[in-house]
Amino acid sequence: MQPWQDRLDKTLTKLRERNCRITPQRVAILKVFLGSADHPSVEQVYAQVRINFPTTSLATVYKTVHLLKDIGEVLEIGTVDGRNRYDGNRPCPHPHLICTECKSIIDPKLSLLPKLTAEAETTSGFRITSHQLDFYGICPACQKK
Repeated sequence: MQPWQDRLDKTLTKLRERNCRITPQRVAILKVFLGSADHPSVEQVYAQVRINFPTTSLATVYKTVHLLKDIGEVLEIGTVDGRNRYDGNRPCPHPHLICTECKSIIDPKLSLLPKLTAEAETTSGFRITSHQLDFYGICPACQKK
């Protein structure tokens, strides 16, 4: 059994509760996100899904990504080049490091994030319900080039 099988089952249950059809293409799209250590673009997901489902359209992938975003199962990440990427492994808000050269995205472990969130609430009076914190720069591999 895949390590993400339980999450797949829970996501499919959420889709059924919304009366969404569970098509093989939709399941394949979801599996790409759950099985990806990267933060794929819609086009990358589309290319992977078409291997097993060659008649899948790009529109189907976009619609499914929008649906998964709506139910909180993927997190959209904006990039400097305007091509969104998606995190299906950790769909809750968390920071990203984005390389402006190779476009790689990694999830840093930042111990001060809870303190920063608490400080933002205290100083502003806001009740923080979500956040997006992205750092842009040049990754170590690109620095060596």
